Amino acid sequence: MARHGRSTGVRTSRGWKAAGWALHVYTACGAVLALLATVAAFSGEVRTALWILLAAMVIDGTDGMLARWLKVSTTIPGFDGARLDDIVDYLTYVFVPVVLLLTSGHLPAGAWGLVVAALPLLASCIQFCRTDAKTEDHYFLGFPSYWNVVAFYVVVLGLGPAVTTAILVVCAVLVFVPVKYLYPSRTPKQRVLNLSLAGMWLVLYAVVLATEPRPYPLALALSLAYLGYYLVASVLLTSVERFRRVRSAAA
Repeated sequence: MARHGRSTGVRTSRGWKAAGWALHVYTACGAVLALLATVAAFSGEVRTALWILLAAMVIDGTDGMLARWLKVSTTIPGFDGARLDDIVDYLTYVFVPVVLLLTSGHLPAGAWGLVVAALPLLASCIQFCRTDAKTEDHYFLGFPSYWNVVAFYVVVLGLGPAVTTAILVVCAVLVFVPVKYLYPSRTPKQRVLNLSLAGMWLVLYAVVLATEPRPYPLALALSLAYLGYYLVASVLLTSVERFRRVRSAAA
């Protein structure tokens, strides 16, 4: 009876480790998707690249929750899953979207296009290395390098190089502005609401992309409304916290 108990424990331990490694492979698949999206971008398959980036967002939106549930930091202590996640995120949220904008003609031609493309790459390099980029209370500090979202709307709205350049410059600057942005899968306040809205946005992304180049108006409007909610909620949150700190200091 005791021997059976020990055997079950070993199997359980091995099972948790196998599940942990499977999850790390799942996260790493984002790098493969980044390669496929890059190939699609250089082949002029803009919609295909955006579909692949959607798949990458689904992986990124689920692997963290699974990692916490499986407790992979405990079952596989010698592997830095957070670093893997950052590597994949830089590829799929930053590098590939910028490549897509550059190859699809949404950035200025020639050297100026390369200069503009370098801005989000450099800004996000710095952000990804900052220890305070994700706050202790689970928010993003500064514009959270959602360049894939920027690229999506630039494409579906058909924005020209001048407007796209302005957007990239503004967002690159916002990376360094200390506003706390919602982290949908981790921010504790209104977590269920934020997760539900983020999931809805992913569905709307798919609907808009499926109906592009004439995106379904309601789906596009609702997806933009979510962006409005996200930005307003983030700015209000930061403003309220600063007001409370000032009031506490004055008391």
